Amino acid sequence: MREQVDERGQEQDRERRGLLRIGLAEVYNPSMVPTLNPGDQLVVQYGAAVRPGDVVVLRHPFRQDLLIVKRAVERREGGWWVMGDNPLVENDSREFGTVPEEFVVARAWVRLRRPPAAGQRSAGALLAWLASALRPLRAVPATSASRLSRRLRAR
Repeated sequence: MREQVDERGQEQDRERRGLLRIGLAEVYNPSMVPTLNPGDQLVVQYGAAVRPGDVVVLRHPFRQDLLIVKRAVERREGGWWVMGDNPLVENDSREFGTVPEEFVVARAWVRLRRPPAAGQRSAGALLAWLASALRPLRAVPATSASRLSRRLRAR
């Protein structure tokens, strides 16, 4: 992937130099509510190492052309066990099992909320949006994630 030309006119390969590969992803469904809402944008790092509790973008195991956003709960035989934060939506490993490591595309760093609708742009609404618009996505502690995973396996 050629990205830049240096002062001497030579192209530099970003991957070879170890620079971050960063992009944007948009959330379309409610599977990660309350952490993420439909319309939120995510700043993601492609190829980043994933730890339990991280929010990740991955290819759906049954439809590899579809990208989904889930929380990596734990590494198991065969890949990652992933779940949405919304317990009412089961489009996650409870439905399709573990996700192979190579299906994980990126790790989310920051959530960007969309601005309020044009009719709701009062000063108070804009201030509330500013206070919550940019928020880093921190990993859920591994003990909480694995406890949740064990509870779901017992059902």
